[in-house]
Amino acid sequence: MKGTLFVIGTGPGNPEQMTPEALAAVDAATDFFGYGPYLDRLQLRPDQLRHVSDNREELDRAVAALAMAADGAKVCVVSGGDPGIFAMAAAVCEAIENGPAAWRAVDLTVLPGVTAMLAVAARAGAPLGHDFCAISLSDNLKPWNIIENRLELAAKAGFVIALYNPISRARPWQLGEAFKLLRQHLPVTTPVIFGRAAGRADERIAVQPLSEANASVADMATCVIIGSAETRVVARPGKLDLVYTPRFMAGGKR
Repeated sequence: MKGTLFVIGTGPGNPEQMTPEALAAVDAATDFFGYGPYLDRLQLRPDQLRHVSDNREELDRAVAALAMAADGAKVCVVSGGDPGIFAMAAAVCEAIENGPAAWRAVDLTVLPGVTAMLAVAARAGAPLGHDFCAISLSDNLKPWNIIENRLELAAKAGFVIALYNPISRARPWQLGEAFKLLRQHLPVTTPVIFGRAAGRADERIAVQPLSEANASVADMATCVIIGSAETRVVARPGKLDLVYTPRFMAGGKR
């Protein structure tokens, strides 16, 4: 029996930032797998069932969801932000690759969502207006020396850098080390945007120069965007400074 599996993102947390496609998938599904705080963002009917698991149980969650979908259910796997960016879509694909043949017959639909760096960038102006990259600072699934190498190369290449998973109780030191490394390759005036819970009631957006960037400002609900040497700050008295990266760099054509 072939079932259906939707993989969706709730966006940064503001219900208005969840896409109509994702809302339609929520309406159609019967069972929902995800981290508790993400499932709490959904308005589920009494006939729709929640299957809650810890945030570090992504692969087990994907396996359970696929097994249920393969039995004919309409299942929804829920991520925050966009499910394809440091989230559940990759875990589902990995489970399908390594699982039984029946899982490949499941009707799989991965729906895009608004990821944290887009929400934070919109609040600040347009820091992602030119080339950029996204790097997770979590060393749970990759060693720290690889993260350091990628940060150094990204800074040397002139990318604006969005940092996901910057800090946690179990990983309190990585963001500070990242700032220390980046100060060796970027101007000290490079703007650093701390965007916590962008779009939600407890939103906090702060901009600091790299020379003063303080890791204690961030937590796991924060996305940190570090500008390139080209990124500019436009002061606005009484308002948050405007941060943007010009679309045209030296040597380019307008």
